[in-house]
Amino acid sequence: MKFAFTITHKHGTARAGEMVTTHGVVKTPVYMPVGTIGTVKALSSEDVIQTGAQIILGNTYHLHLRPGEALVKKLGGLHQFMNWPKPILTDSGGFQVFSLGQEAGKLSKIDEDGVTFKSHLDGSIHRLTPESSIQIQRALGADIIMAFDECTPIKDEVYVVQAMERTHRWLKRSQEEWQRGIHDQALFGIIQGGDYKHLRQESAAFVNSQDLPGIAIGGVSVGYFMEKTVEHINWVKAIIDPTKPFYTMGVGRDPQDIVDVVMAGVDMFDCVAPTRLARNGAIYHGYLEGSSFDHTSPDRVRFVSEFNRKGRLQIGNAQFRDDNRPIMEECDCATCRAGYSRAYLNHLFKSDELLYYRLSSIHNVRFMVRLCEQLREKIISH
Repeated sequence: MKFAFTITHKHGTARAGEMVTTHGVVKTPVYMPVGTIGTVKALSSEDVIQTGAQIILGNTYHLHLRPGEALVKKLGGLHQFMNWPKPILTDSGGFQVFSLGQEAGKLSKIDEDGVTFKSHLDGSIHRLTPESSIQIQRALGADIIMAFDECTPIKDEVYVVQAMERTHRWLKRSQEEWQRGIHDQALFGIIQGGDYKHLRQESAAFVNSQDLPGIAIGGVSVGYFMEKTVEHINWVKAIIDPTKPFYTMGVGRDPQDIVDVVMAGVDMFDCVAPTRLARNGAIYHGYLEGSSFDHTSPDRVRFVSEFNRKGRLQIGNAQFRDDNRPIMEECDCATCRAGYSRAYLNHLFKSDELLYYRLSSIHNVRFMVRLCEQLREKIISH
């Protein structure tokens, strides 16, 4: 299997590394834009490449429902289908089965073998098991694939224990199916355990014992509640193999979120928020200050912005109607370098023009990619 991960530099618990995949080397820490159905929304693959993105995500659940993994495989796999030459990670579909399945009329039914669910597209009945999730991801041809898990909601401990133990059994089945197939895909296991320290640590120990190429941490509390996310990372970091890439799923809504997980020792993270926020008028603005990755240091690395603590410029506000400056003077994204002004973006946004989605999304994705590049530079230069 053409997969390897090497830590090249450390600064406190923060670390910089290199991950070798079939479709290229990924330098960490890395933000991974989400291309749910084979596209990072509003952007072409060429646009995404220009942002400096090294790896993107595809979604097993959505691609299975439409256009179907058989068609994607027939057309050369997801890389060729979407004209993306760099690495791809696909999630297992577990999060979407459980999150979309909670909508009225689309309830998922979980049993020991897998999950039966209704499509959010047309209400048709589908089934995902650990084996079929791996088979779908194999057909899609991603470089990194995820074990099928139950994305544990915030519930009572009895249920969380049941979900965690089921996730562990599903991990073994995912691993067995993975081992039967081609070996140019790296399988990552997912730590569950809800908001319970002893369960998170038990899950971390189990996932670590499987000796997979990488380890992730998931669950509803991860990415949604950042204080809990960092706390959960700290609970498990000493348990998992430090030579393996560590992936925090669903993190990257705000720039400070990325800073926090990098300081905690995470290598990989993804989030749909940068493009979603862009489409809704929220454009990232701000910068890093500080050089220390020690949380107790007065010079600790942190994100600051003149607009708000989340570092978002609300482009639809009246203050930008005649503002002829780019989003950020120092930004090197294609939107800012080309000279598109805040006033123009304000006009496009208020006019519901499609071009706005592309220009703002280019900036937000590049902003997060560049933030990771800056964090990596700080780790290396220490």
